[in-house]
Amino acid sequence: MGVTDEQKQRHRRLTAWKRSGKVLARMPTDHTTAERLSALAAGAAAVHDLDEWTDVYGDGVVAEVERRTADLLGMEAAAYFPTGTMAQQVALRCWAGRTGSPVVALHPLSHPEVHEGGALASVSGLRTVHPTTGPHQPTAEEIRDFPEPFGTLMLELPLRDAGFVLPSWEDLEDVVTAARERDAVVHVDGARLWECTSHFGRGLPEIAALADSVYVSFYKSLDGLSGAVLAGPESLVEEARTWRHRYGGQVFQQYPAALSALLGLERELPRLPSYVAQARVVARALAEGFAGSAVPWFRVHPEPPHTHQFQVWLPYTADVLDEASVRQAEETGVTLFRRWFAAPAGPPGLSFTEVTVAAPGLDWTADDVREAVSDFVERLA
Repeated sequence: MGVTDEQKQRHRRLTAWKRSGKVLARMPTDHTTAERLSALAAGAAAVHDLDEWTDVYGDGVVAEVERRTADLLGMEAAAYFPTGTMAQQVALRCWAGRTGSPVVALHPLSHPEVHEGGALASVSGLRTVHPTTGPHQPTAEEIRDFPEPFGTLMLELPLRDAGFVLPSWEDLEDVVTAARERDAVVHVDGARLWECTSHFGRGLPEIAALADSVYVSFYKSLDGLSGAVLAGPESLVEEARTWRHRYGGQVFQQYPAALSALLGLERELPRLPSYVAQARVVARALAEGFAGSAVPWFRVHPEPPHTHQFQVWLPYTADVLDEASVRQAEETGVTLFRRWFAAPAGPPGLSFTEVTVAAPGLDWTADDVREAVSDFVERLA
């Protein structure tokens, strides 16, 4: 088979992003295989004794990741999974068995509804309901007034597809209380929970303590290769290990991913509050830059960002914005935006991108951002 146009465009984008001297974040997919392997080999000894035997079916370094994560979240136990999709399916299936209800209340923009192909119903026999349809976290009133019983409330913190949005701490407590009043358990999709501490003003154990179980990812914010952990009560985690095997998640060896998870916990986790603070600087400067430009309309959402990730909306098609973005990277060595996507609903010709601010973005000043916006807008003309 020949190389498709999409493959050519992807190669073009990756090359431009890699050659850019100024970026807001470097993504794991921006590196070659050799670079990723070299970085892992160079750092692994700092987080694990490499003279130990490799893991076999979840012992060794994999068990170390489980212990470390359970401690960080203040949970009794944790089980490592190859994917977050599997971890959450298992968690929700286990809770369904314990509550006697296969009904899971969640947001229609949550990951299982948007990105998992209906797996909760087709694979796990669960049924989902939506206490809210607004682009925000459900409120306590919406939970209390929902007319149908449910056994589990799943909260995605932050809610990525609504703009990485979070409720206030008080609202989150009220939502959990409302679920408890309905005799429902609470599971947190915490793929990006690591960066929520700044917004809530609380540590990870206090946030996780609101839930009966929590899933966290190692590659979305911590620069890991892959992998996830389900944390909660010892009895739930032991049952989850059984279902993990049944779902095909009892992998023979996982040391590369597990080592990268430990590296992420050691290196990236302490830096996340600084990324969140810088994201607020970048978001404000983006808004200022677009406000003074020829662009007829824009939206930075949320403003200020709740985490180190947020959305930017512009009234152009995604292909036009993609081309302007990659040309800016190719011609100036500055990557301001990456991929753009058509609005899933609303008027045609409206597109959005997700902005992530990580270590490379700490060097950007507000003036740098405004200048990059001006240069980007010129390429839209």
